[in-house]
Amino acid sequence: MLESCQNAQERWGGVHLLIDRWLQERKELIDAYDNLGEEPAALATNRKPLQEFCGTLVDYVSAGHFEIYEQLTGEAKAFNDKRGLELAETIYPRIDVITEKLLAFNDLCDEGKCVAEKFKELGGLLHERFELEDCLIEVLHTAHKEAAPAQA
Repeated sequence: MLESCQNAQERWGGVHLLIDRWLQERKELIDAYDNLGEEPAALATNRKPLQEFCGTLVDYVSAGHFEIYEQLTGEAKAFNDKRGLELAETIYPRIDVITEKLLAFNDLCDEGKCVAEKFKELGGLLHERFELEDCLIEVLHTAHKEAAPAQA
């Protein structure tokens, strides 16, 4: 998972400070996930790493929904990017479903009911979300990068 995060930073680093910061938050989220280990048997006994992970998770999800997605959609509208807007309409609903599951995991952990099965499912959800986000960024960035010189 970390490798795909590094690849995203290499491809889009510098595109926009907001996206750069968000990709850094993604790396922190992956690091926090990795710190919990492959078999999170100790989740019940050592809650500090889990709390740190959940805090990073909520921050990342919130930044996506309240900053990044609005920015990307705004850029697509500004460039009259129909392909990007259509992609957003296709991708956002799945991201919303994943978000609900991620936040439900956070709620379980807040209640002290975090279980290893949910943690394992979480890795797959994060991976899928990162791929969807990368697709959205790539399509919007590519379209705008090509459109920007024409408007200059």
